[in-house]
Amino acid sequence: MIRLRHLLALSACLWAGLGWAAPIGEGGARHLLERTGFGAPSAQVVEFSRLDRRQAVERLLNGNARGLQSAPPAIPYERPGRLRTLSDAERKEAQQEMFRQGAAMRAWWAGEMLRAATPQDALRERMTLFWHNHFVSSQQKVKSGTLMLRQNELLRRHALGNFSVLLHAVSKDPAMVIYLDNATNRKASPNENFAREVMELFTLGEGKYSEQDVKEAARAFTGWSLAPEAGEFLWRPAIHDDGVKTVLGRTGNFDGDAVLDIILIQPATAEFIARKLWREFVSLTPEPGEVRRIAAALRGAGYETTAALRAILLSDAFWSPANRGALVKAPVDFVIGTLRTLNVDVPDSLPIVFVLRNLGQDLFAPPNVRGWPGGEAWINSTTLLARKQFVDRLLRAEEMPQARRVLREELGKGAGRLGEPGRARLMEGIAQMHFDSAAWFATHRDWTAAESALLALPPVQPPADTAAGLPLLRSLLLDPVYQLK
Repeated sequence: MIRLRHLLALSACLWAGLGWAAPIGEGGARHLLERTGFGAPSAQVVEFSRLDRRQAVERLLNGNARGLQSAPPAIPYERPGRLRTLSDAERKEAQQEMFRQGAAMRAWWAGEMLRAATPQDALRERMTLFWHNHFVSSQQKVKSGTLMLRQNELLRRHALGNFSVLLHAVSKDPAMVIYLDNATNRKASPNENFAREVMELFTLGEGKYSEQDVKEAARAFTGWSLAPEAGEFLWRPAIHDDGVKTVLGRTGNFDGDAVLDIILIQPATAEFIARKLWREFVSLTPEPGEVRRIAAALRGAGYETTAALRAILLSDAFWSPANRGALVKAPVDFVIGTLRTLNVDVPDSLPIVFVLRNLGQDLFAPPNVRGWPGGEAWINSTTLLARKQFVDRLLRAEEMPQARRVLREELGKGAGRLGEPGRARLMEGIAQMHFDSAAWFATHRDWTAAESALLALPPVQPPADTAAGLPLLRSLLLDPVYQLK
């Protein structure tokens, strides 16, 4: 019996090895590209389908990215607190201008995700969005498009880099200093907001620190402030508490950087990041053993993010059929992924901004310091209806021009503060969106090909064998399974 178990175990290992060496095929390529980017453009699916698991992951992590598709909008910097000095009329106009700037920022970022030229570019955008929802800041509180764009550039630069470097950098980021009130943290009156969130939400997680640790860490972060004239980080030694502190069992004359280093050596930090990456890429139920394995890889590589990603993307769990269709698509996945997979021509991404807002994911504006909760929270009766309306109108625009008018009217309701030039741009952007169904169906010739290109699992309501063209596509895109990836 013991010998039989050994033989069975050896057989399983051999079969696993053969599976690794075999090409991942179109289904595996779509799964990898959907999870690490936005949608699965057919040309990229064909390219990756020929690779085995390791080759595909290494090409994704080490391949050439082309970088930004366009420059971010130029937004003049405004000193924090300026609104308080304005008259009511001036304040209203300034707020409208802030709305217009926010729309331009969101349209630019949506465009970068939509037009990511390579899978490597799409992964960088995915990780930039991941860190945006991890190190949360919001334009509503920061009230500076300039600072939010600078933070986006910081997250983008370190998206696939070193978590330790990113943690230190984002902790001094001016948008973060404003958002978590560290500019008001001084030795005479410590503000604990940043110290608490850096432990609870950025690194250790709940239950891995004490209230006293928060109080002591807050003292260490005093003096980390902002130069309002330039909107840059400023060290103010006069308001720094230079006394002895005890944080997570260590005692010394710590400053903020020293506290971050103490946090980084805690095993709980690597496990917290590993768990969150698992929920992003694999499933909502992290396996404890896998979390420890990925955390060990992350710490062993000195917190290089790609080490954790490699450990996740090469795992059997990532490729397991049980984890296909296990994640609910976020609005960005649903909207931008649909447009990329169908190869919809979108010359101006401004309309996407308002679609995403209607679906509950307003870029540069997570709802609170915990970010978007994700998972099933994305789906309710309102957002599910809005998703179906997006798909239906996208396809009806191919059939009937009046559908574009309906879409313009609906999105236009939320765009009043854009002003007439911005509103005209929005209407023109909607008019220019085009889906070439004939070209798409030329590479997806029957319903089985279309189904495998769009659905992670068999449809709940299979289309009729005779279904073809736009009715077939509508049936697949409106199937409940299309909400999953």
